[in-house]
Amino acid sequence: MDTTLTDPLVGHTLDGRYRVESRIARGGMASVYLALDVRLDRLVAVKVMHRSLAEDPQFVRRFIGEAKSVASLSHPNVVQVFDQGTDGDHVYLSMEYFPGRTLRDVLRERGRLPAREALEIMIPVLAALGAAHQAGMVHRDVKPENVLLTEDGRVKVVDFGLARAIEASNQTKSGMMIGTIGYMSPEQVTSGTADVRADVYAAGIVLFELLTGHQPYEGESPMSIAYRHVHDSVPAPSTLAPETPPALDALVLSATAKEPDRRPADAAAMLVAAVEAHRGLPREKTGPHAAQPYQTGAYATRPPAAPAHTMVQPSLDLPAAEPPAARVRKGFRPVWFVVGLAVVMLAGIAFSGWYFAQDRYTIVPDLLNQDVKQAEQSARRQGFDVRIGEARFDAKVPKGMVLETQPGQGAEVEKGSVLTLFASDGPETVVVPKVENLSEADARLKISEAGLSVSRVRKSANDKIARGSAVRTEPEVGKRVRKGSSIILVISAGLLAPDVTGMMRDQAEQFLTGKGFTGGCVNEVIDDNPVGTVIAQDPAGGSEVEPAGRICLTVSRGPEQGWKWPWETDDSIATPDFVVVPDVRFKDVKDAERELKAAGFSVKVKKVVGSRRVIGQNPLGQVPMGSRITIWH
Repeated sequence: MDTTLTDPLVGHTLDGRYRVESRIARGGMASVYLALDVRLDRLVAVKVMHRSLAEDPQFVRRFIGEAKSVASLSHPNVVQVFDQGTDGDHVYLSMEYFPGRTLRDVLRERGRLPAREALEIMIPVLAALGAAHQAGMVHRDVKPENVLLTEDGRVKVVDFGLARAIEASNQTKSGMMIGTIGYMSPEQVTSGTADVRADVYAAGIVLFELLTGHQPYEGESPMSIAYRHVHDSVPAPSTLAPETPPALDALVLSATAKEPDRRPADAAAMLVAAVEAHRGLPREKTGPHAAQPYQTGAYATRPPAAPAHTMVQPSLDLPAAEPPAARVRKGFRPVWFVVGLAVVMLAGIAFSGWYFAQDRYTIVPDLLNQDVKQAEQSARRQGFDVRIGEARFDAKVPKGMVLETQPGQGAEVEKGSVLTLFASDGPETVVVPKVENLSEADARLKISEAGLSVSRVRKSANDKIARGSAVRTEPEVGKRVRKGSSIILVISAGLLAPDVTGMMRDQAEQFLTGKGFTGGCVNEVIDDNPVGTVIAQDPAGGSEVEPAGRICLTVSRGPEQGWKWPWETDDSIATPDFVVVPDVRFKDVKDAERELKAAGFSVKVKKVVGSRRVIGQNPLGQVPMGSRITIWH
């Protein structure tokens, strides 16, 4: 495993979700990393495309489309794609992670493999390819590097759709051939086209390499190898490994026929031939050193979709592909050979039907958004060994409902498999933090660290907290709210002079003294306002002042002598009726307002300190009916 610590992605968290732990491998198009999915707390493999591809918008668009197609391909021999995304210059895939090694690693370590073991690797590979072919997908880059052998003996195929995304990018405009040259079919080399039979050709080359330890063509340059794919025929594996059974010679030669029409129709057809060839191999001795078969995917347990998939079309070419020892004896009658071959094929088909008919697999049902207890009962009735995982927060799925299953919905698994249900714990909530006396910047940071945001900042006078510092939040500190919610941050505007203009002098002085301001600074002037009314103040209301500061009042001492009411000088104006104003001081503001209006007065409410009680009223005594009364609170 490549654990290069200098890789800049190691230690980085992609898209805020995948924390890269180490680099596993590096190839021509991408690097593969081991990462922790911090959201679901599981290890995943993350394939990050090289920057030259990530900067190509055509590639990115096709890559996203192909990733969605592969994610829908649920098969036990296909590495499941969980997620795809971009993070700055990085375009990535998140996939299942399996400790193990690639088929290339096995070949480097062991060289060629026995025929039975080679087939037991190829059968699940063909099952994966066959499932993809029936879903309308072509791999385009089948090779040992894209076959994983897990520590528990499973075979997994990776990188579906990646070559197709590359093919659609600007990278191919220079004539670059997409794929790995040692496994490319003749039509890929000559025209760049690839269908399911190109995958069959590549699978035949992989089987040749498993049986012989070498690729069929070697050359000094990629172009010389490509030339041989087009103009030469792949030799029978037995020419390099004489112990290779004739049936495997035939399988390789049919799969690697130069003309696509002479190959098996798709990987499903090649799979049937491979299963039949495996059945015909002599049994190996059992014991502690006997080879353990690799686990075959679900695809290998069902018959192909069409009858043509159950036959190896070029089977009549078998004599030409067999070694000299298998040549026809003198006097051999071809008709009996054909009859015998037909009997063998019918027996193989019968065996395949029996083998495929074994009902060992089932589909994971759709349990999402169901009550977790009911989902557990339903899954147990369907034969699953159900486990309940740790509940997870989710803003969309209600608490107690199934949020996720592992394996996921639609996955094909053996009956009796473990199915883990993860319930939603509802929206995640957090506590509103204490920010009092913090600067606005520090308060915002603390709110952000708690998983909340500030929707609005409101200023409020405060004689205890310095101007610009946080006073409180709305909702208040300690209250639990949904994570990601917005709250209001209240900032101190410092100590502001209350606005007492319009109050009666005695009320204003009493209020200011109660608030700690210095009194005794009063200036009386002639004014049309009633005697004793505060008509101005210094500093003005709303100005920032020091605690215990002095506020000077300007008070009306009434109009000049000889002043008269308008109706006293104008006979056209009727003399109003005078009524006594109710004294509503120290009453609840709302109650006071209702009482004054009920008595026939209009009311103006002025806020000084925000108290719920009335602290001042003007005028008092008798006034003309319908006059406006001002109250302060």
